Amino acid sequence: MTLQLFDTAARELRELAPLHPGEVGLYVCGATVQGAPHIGHLRTDVAFDVLVRWLRRSGLRVTLVRNVTDIDDKILAKAAEAGVPWWAWALQHEREFAAARDALGILPADYEPRATGHVTDMVDLMQTLVDKGHAYSEGDGDVWFDVRSWPEYGSLTNQRPEELSASADEEGGAKRDPKDFALWKRAKPGEPAAAAWPTPFGTGRPGWHLECSAMARRYLGDEFDIHGGGLDLRFPHHENEQAQSRAAGLGFAQLWLHTAWVTQGGTKMSKSLGNTLGVRTLLAQTPAVVLRYALASVHYRSMLEWGPETIAEAEATWSRLAGFVRRAGEQVRSGDPTATVLPEDFVAAMDDDLNVSAALAVVHEHVHRGNTALADGDLADVVVELTVVRAMLDVLGLDPVAWAGSEGGGRADKALETLVRAQLDARAAARVARDWSTADAIRDTLTAAGIVVEDSPAGARWSLGED
Repeated sequence: MTLQLFDTAARELRELAPLHPGEVGLYVCGATVQGAPHIGHLRTDVAFDVLVRWLRRSGLRVTLVRNVTDIDDKILAKAAEAGVPWWAWALQHEREFAAARDALGILPADYEPRATGHVTDMVDLMQTLVDKGHAYSEGDGDVWFDVRSWPEYGSLTNQRPEELSASADEEGGAKRDPKDFALWKRAKPGEPAAAAWPTPFGTGRPGWHLECSAMARRYLGDEFDIHGGGLDLRFPHHENEQAQSRAAGLGFAQLWLHTAWVTQGGTKMSKSLGNTLGVRTLLAQTPAVVLRYALASVHYRSMLEWGPETIAEAEATWSRLAGFVRRAGEQVRSGDPTATVLPEDFVAAMDDDLNVSAALAVVHEHVHRGNTALADGDLADVVVELTVVRAMLDVLGLDPVAWAGSEGGGRADKALETLVRAQLDARAAARVARDWSTADAIRDTLTAAGIVVEDSPAGARWSLGED
């Protein structure tokens, strides 16, 4: 069986048929770094991490691109409210996302481009759309995509253009149709001068949708295999990406994958609703590997309801898995899990749209066999089961050996260093801006968390205070 994935655009399972044999190009929409990461963000990251691991375990060479949106209305507004430069605000939270991903064992992207570093690519794409009659400017610096010029608009989400609501990209702009969306936004009074770039259409900054089309093209070419992101991005973001890219003559994504939401009480987690769970808070309360298990063990297209029992169940299950690996490892030495032939039923489950629930059922079956072998003193079978269990869990980023002992401590230490350093960098930026209240607030937050900060001519140093 070959890998079947649920294509959101086709609304059915489709076989992955790489455009270039043996290689897969994957673009995943990353964070808009307006604030700290919450568990909903990490749900998407873990899901696509499992996909990347499975593709590579299947012998494919994967190029993963995950962007950083580091210029945005909300970033500008929140930075202004905090009294720090917008770029310092964005960088602080970009580092927090990186630390959270590292803590959860998420593999690094091959390329992680920032929007601000690819303005020329965006201008080139925008000019192509204008030349082809799919975009326009009324001379005020804004550039709009003409939705009615592209008959296929709405195909990704199975909507007809006349049924769609007006675009909320820019209120009061000089656009010809309420549904048209912004490719480029003119600079506005009161916005930082550093948040604008010169273009043939006027000085301003990119629209959100244009960024991803330009960066995907830069690193993956005119056409690539998979585009992914959270379910909430299907419309308008991904619909607009597809429209502008294909209107420009690009093949763009062949398959679209979307992860479902993390919910509380049936309601999607989001900053706007104020019901998010910060990753930093969760990591202070829960081992990172347990958090990863809770996120990875539910099918990526299934809603994940988060409640008090979520972590408890994940912790209990992880304890059983890690306990077997620990006990078996005390008796025998396993083979190389990365070179082990995987059970056919595990492979079939993963090839069935990454059916992790069925795959974990196979894991538990082999853990049971391994425990039986331990009880019987059959060390030959213990070696077999230990090796195959580690191999299957490795595919999910959950090999207990990789998370145990000094290596696990190293992950935690590195995550803590990255998180604290991000706070110290934000404090340094606040001091440069002479925003003493923000700088003091950051220091107070660190002190309350048991972090001792010492200023020196070489910069701020930190250490853990005594109990």
